Amino acid sequence: MDHLHINVNFASPMGKIKPMHSVNNGPAALRGNGNTEFFADAGIPFARTHDANFAPQYGAPHTVDIIAVFPNFDADETDPASYDFHLTDEYMENIMAVGSKVFFRLGNKIEHESKRYGALPPKDFAKWARICEYIIRHFNEGWGNGHHYGMEYFEIWNEPDLHPQCWDGPEEDYFELYEIAARHLKACFPHLKIGGPAVTSMGNRDYVERFLKYISRNPDDLVPMDFFSFHLYTTNPEKMVGHVKLARKLLDEHGYTETETILNEWNYVRNWTPREEILYSYRVIPSLKGSAFVNACMLACQHSSLDHLMYYDARVSAGWNGLFDHISQEPLKPYYAIWDFNRLYKLATEVACEVEGDDLYALAATNGEEAAILLTYYKDHKSIDGSGTEEEMRRVRIDWSGFASGDGVEVEYRFLDAGNDNRVVAAETFFGETGAHIFDLPLYTSILVTLKKK
Repeated sequence: MDHLHINVNFASPMGKIKPMHSVNNGPAALRGNGNTEFFADAGIPFARTHDANFAPQYGAPHTVDIIAVFPNFDADETDPASYDFHLTDEYMENIMAVGSKVFFRLGNKIEHESKRYGALPPKDFAKWARICEYIIRHFNEGWGNGHHYGMEYFEIWNEPDLHPQCWDGPEEDYFELYEIAARHLKACFPHLKIGGPAVTSMGNRDYVERFLKYISRNPDDLVPMDFFSFHLYTTNPEKMVGHVKLARKLLDEHGYTETETILNEWNYVRNWTPREEILYSYRVIPSLKGSAFVNACMLACQHSSLDHLMYYDARVSAGWNGLFDHISQEPLKPYYAIWDFNRLYKLATEVACEVEGDDLYALAATNGEEAAILLTYYKDHKSIDGSGTEEEMRRVRIDWSGFASGDGVEVEYRFLDAGNDNRVVAAETFFGETGAHIFDLPLYTSILVTLKKK
């Protein structure tokens, strides 16, 4: 049996735990039913609103998308009567009611059908930007019988490099739309974060470089971009880290050294074709293997330069939703990975955590009185539930130091595996400044170790 080792020093701070457990879309709260309690308990920092327009739980097809909120493009954009905010307001309130913040996508859902509606470039880019302005004023400044939600992030479009499903026009037209909208919105709201373009992948590097070249063509007057957003569907957390590095490199090269990087769509996909591969991926997404993949990606990205990670998708009606059962709306295995990461996020301060061994991902955090270590064992094995993988068993030793109390330290071990959904399977008390424990670790197992001073 191969041996792995984790060495944690709680007295060695490494910075802040970043929001790696945000998601696309919010709780399903329609008609008093849903998953609001589970959503709140997971402490999800942000809910991005892309593709909400598909989901009846959010008011589809009358919610979020520009063509839903402002259905007649020829109407007067300065007249509140031209807008239909009713169901979108309800959806925003449901997200904020569970303690999450809104990451608002300005644009439209993906369209796979033979005719495009929202994917068509707007007839008038400047008017489209003004429509976005009044939408933001409604949410944040009370305009049009609106609210003071304090929403901070606004994203200009989604996957304009995916033609024609998301942008049915020349790519240069999107570049122009982005510049017009970004300059207008930043002038109106200098305190807000305006960005995009939510490209399909950093693997589409040529498109990204053409976009960045366009918006940085005048180095003395860069087009505003507070955050750069991109997507990735993969089976490999290390590939994700590679895309993060490339995004940071290209942004820095084009003068956007202070721009945040946000990977705001990701999930497990082995391949888009043939059919068997995507069907396998759909089976993995809600499974134990899916939970290990989610944990591995969040832990790997915490150690990268990425600022924010957003899982796709929390819509209970979506095949991409590995968090909640689409009928009962109760948690699935990957939900508990999100719940685990939130325990570290609330502790706030990352500490030194060294890992020896392949396919093991780990992270540790503390707030001084409490501490936690999260680890997961993941690789892209053919099994989904971990059965039949006895040869993949690993033994892991966890050593920690720098966390002591004269009355002792209570330690609990929560397992996320085939038989447990974060159940406490062991507990003990340590005296002194160090502790250690050894586990036999089956494939796809995650362990949350929590420490508390007595």
